[in-house]
Amino acid sequence: MPSKSSARLAALTVAAVCSAVSGVVLTSPAHADTVRIHDIQGTTRISPLAGQKVTDVAGIVTGVRTYGSSRGFWMQDPTPDDDPATSEGVFVFTGSTPKVAVGDAVTVTGTVSEYVPGGTSSGNQSVTEITKPTVTVRSSGNAVPAPVVIDEDSVPAEYTPAGDPAANGSINGLTLRPSTYALDYYESLEGMNVQVADARVVTATDPYSELWVTVKPYEHANRRGGTVYGSYDSQNTGRLQIQSLGSTADFPQANVGDTLAGTTTGPLDYNQFGGYTLVAGRLGSLESGGLQRETTRKQERGELAVATYNVENLDPSDTTFAAHASAIVNNLQSPDIVSLEEIQDDNGAKDDGTVDASQTVNKLIDAIVAAGGPKYDWRSIDPVNDQDGGEPGGNIRQVFLFNPQRVSFTDRPGGDSTTAVGVTRVHGKAQLTVSPGRIDPASAAWKSSRKPLVGEFVFRGRTVFVIANHLTSKGGDQSLHAQYQPPTRSSEVQRHLQATEVNTFVKDILDTQKNADVIALGDMNDFEFSDTAKILEGDGELWSAIKSLPKSERYTYDYQGNEQVLDQILVSPSIRRGCDLDYDSVHVNSEFHDQISDHDPQVLRFRP
Repeated sequence: MPSKSSARLAALTVAAVCSAVSGVVLTSPAHADTVRIHDIQGTTRISPLAGQKVTDVAGIVTGVRTYGSSRGFWMQDPTPDDDPATSEGVFVFTGSTPKVAVGDAVTVTGTVSEYVPGGTSSGNQSVTEITKPTVTVRSSGNAVPAPVVIDEDSVPAEYTPAGDPAANGSINGLTLRPSTYALDYYESLEGMNVQVADARVVTATDPYSELWVTVKPYEHANRRGGTVYGSYDSQNTGRLQIQSLGSTADFPQANVGDTLAGTTTGPLDYNQFGGYTLVAGRLGSLESGGLQRETTRKQERGELAVATYNVENLDPSDTTFAAHASAIVNNLQSPDIVSLEEIQDDNGAKDDGTVDASQTVNKLIDAIVAAGGPKYDWRSIDPVNDQDGGEPGGNIRQVFLFNPQRVSFTDRPGGDSTTAVGVTRVHGKAQLTVSPGRIDPASAAWKSSRKPLVGEFVFRGRTVFVIANHLTSKGGDQSLHAQYQPPTRSSEVQRHLQATEVNTFVKDILDTQKNADVIALGDMNDFEFSDTAKILEGDGELWSAIKSLPKSERYTYDYQGNEQVLDQILVSPSIRRGCDLDYDSVHVNSEFHDQISDHDPQVLRFRP
């Protein structure tokens, strides 16, 4: 999954670049005596008047956007028709600060356009707009049409219709069924004044002054206030993004489980960064749910504690070292082995050929000591410059931290960025040919992506093989709210190849020593129910230990209102059969607006 900051091109905009669905311009204008807003919106996602000039379309201004690349205003017909599929609101794109105010009665002459936020290649739905407008204010101070209340009773339980096979799976041309499908319901309100009340926050406020709420309090809820994403066929239909037409300085700094108390009201928009969005002219007041960061228990003397933690592009210039150290020492209770993902080189994103990360790692180790933790030792392999993906120049990689007072690392020379680690048998036991090493770095599966780091550890006389992973991200996948249903998950192709490589390597270890203790962990960038996870697990070579938790507790990441699994720890049969496996997803980041990483760390405790 791309980091939330790198996934954004601009704050609070519909799209910096939009592409037209229809470029056809008809020569004859449609006149106001026959054309109203619901005629423009029509009964599908695409306006029947797309590309056509319309004259003197009337409405009441319900919201004005004066910022970003999509300046304009929403207007709504106060006299609706009797068809629930046709929206009575529309966005008028002015391109510059509009000269209208909420409550103005206006007429608009312009061209009906369909724009796809993010461009057609994104697969997103389109927004029906009036562009190149001539606006006439007829009167001011009029009552704004009463908002449509969006709540658990109005939003259907089913998420979306299947796309039309004749249109490559697009739902754009399908007649809206707002009483059957949630996406159709939201589309039938596009541009209209809507309202939610006493809505629980399910994704914390992000740096772009956005948060997510649910209007369905009991939909896949967990004890900490979030909404869990449990399968591709079990969508969370009550999710809705909230932005504000007011100052970002006044936007609430909310955590998961907080509530926007009272009413939040404004036009219903659609954008590339979350789909249907209530752009609030009036925000509810924030009521804290009191959510606290979790702390796991300390491992017992005979337990080996192994953790994975994505520290989100950590480099020496960051100000988060003390906070990360506190999380490792206090919230994770100083695990014996920590697999770190997204450790950047010593000058961060500066692209000058630097690949060494010793300053980054040692700064974190020193911060851990200052926080009262152990003096960790570490192992890693520098990547080839600019060959492992991530932020250009950053050269992110996985790093093993380990507490030498509790566990030892078996060093075998020869491992480097281009040498493949292998498995050999010595005295009936499996050994790595190099340690640390990387799995088949020349394989096409790892092109522009991180190569798994493999190490051999010894705890209380027992060898444990650990494979640190950071599989390719979900960047480029179509969104859940895409016009193509089901959406295409194109990133899976490479991730499946990577999962096959990891599983094959684990097989090599287990073929050499059937009872070997093997752990594959890290940012897998995919769900515990995904095909990626199934390929990693293979025919029982590995098992994703997060499945030992109740379904409501299976999450490591919170994205667009869905708490989900991206980080996993998978174990070999000898560990799973030990009956002493204890797994914890330690929620210190994903649910909080002041997170230091967008991932929660995971920890596994067992007795080798």
